[in-house]
Amino acid sequence: MASVLQSEPISVGVLFSETGITSVVEKTQRRAVSLAIDEINANGVAGEFELKPVFCDPASDPKRYAAEAERLIAQGVRFIFGCYMSSARRAVLPIVERAGALLFYPTLYEGFEFSANCVYSGAAPNQNSLMLADYASEHFGGRHYFVGSNYVFPYESNRIMRDLLTARGCTVLEERYISLDPSADDVAHIVDEIDRLKPDAVFSTVVGEGAVRLYQQYALQDQTRARSPILSLTTGEPEVEEMGADAAEGHFTCAPYFSSLPGSANQRFVTAYRSVHGAHAPLSACTEAAYFQVYLFAEALRQGGPDHILQNLPVVEFGAPQGRVRVDRSTQHTFLTPRIGRVNASGTFDVVYDHGIPVRPDPYTVEPEESGWSRFVGSLR
Repeated sequence: MASVLQSEPISVGVLFSETGITSVVEKTQRRAVSLAIDEINANGVAGEFELKPVFCDPASDPKRYAAEAERLIAQGVRFIFGCYMSSARRAVLPIVERAGALLFYPTLYEGFEFSANCVYSGAAPNQNSLMLADYASEHFGGRHYFVGSNYVFPYESNRIMRDLLTARGCTVLEERYISLDPSADDVAHIVDEIDRLKPDAVFSTVVGEGAVRLYQQYALQDQTRARSPILSLTTGEPEVEEMGADAAEGHFTCAPYFSSLPGSANQRFVTAYRSVHGAHAPLSACTEAAYFQVYLFAEALRQGGPDHILQNLPVVEFGAPQGRVRVDRSTQHTFLTPRIGRVNASGTFDVVYDHGIPVRPDPYTVEPEESGWSRFVGSLR
């Protein structure tokens, strides 16, 4: 056990945007981390250690993330919970690595990355893209249209999804990118092109306010919307709340968590979160990952102190709202349970596919050979 900081709070950085183009999601992540810290401190989950949050608002700007990470580390912070966009994570990681600090990153991402100074709590491609490609090829036709925001994750995620769909006999008609803060004309051009090409489905990696505008404009095209549903990895309840249920109804998202999941752990989480932020406050997979990663950290802290977090994380399990989660020692990514949800008229997700057990994260091999699939899928002990 640690002996130096036993009577002092452990300062942790909370690096999520309260303002800017991705704040619609990041505000929920910030609130989830705050809720987890309050619960952990109140219930002694971290043992003799108390967590002290240091909040920052990087305003959805990668340069601001880097500057705020520098400031946190200069203040002596060794552990940071934060970042949504991959561009933000990539801006922060070199700073964290130089300082020997640790970033907990709670957002799905494009994979093909490892940092000894990062714990990845969001889905890797083999925990979402693979399942969505299977579902799309089985339930829709083979003609797909891709649209994404103009930054790292959409380009890489679309590359992966193109490979997966092509291997299943599908065709990608077009692949387009729009600004993170798109104009009405930018969005209208995309919707018009979809209406003209008439794909069987649209794969969207548009994020934040851009996703809200895309779905709202798309909803005006009744025939196109009915013919070509939008499939996403990123559109969750916060975006649906922002765009309105009318705009989101009938579209699909693949994620480990939806707030509509049954179970006592999820009910406790949803009730606790909404008791603070409103009876209908939206939560998404990104919100839930931000929450459970603090509990994993706190248990590792309790077991071995602040100097042995990475050694203890792989032996820690937590009954998260989505189900049991654990960090994989070899990749520092997290076992998660893939699901696909369809937005209903009330703006919540009906689960249409549930993998049933946690999938071992594999950020590099998104399409394992069938004979080796059992290596990547398994329930937690």
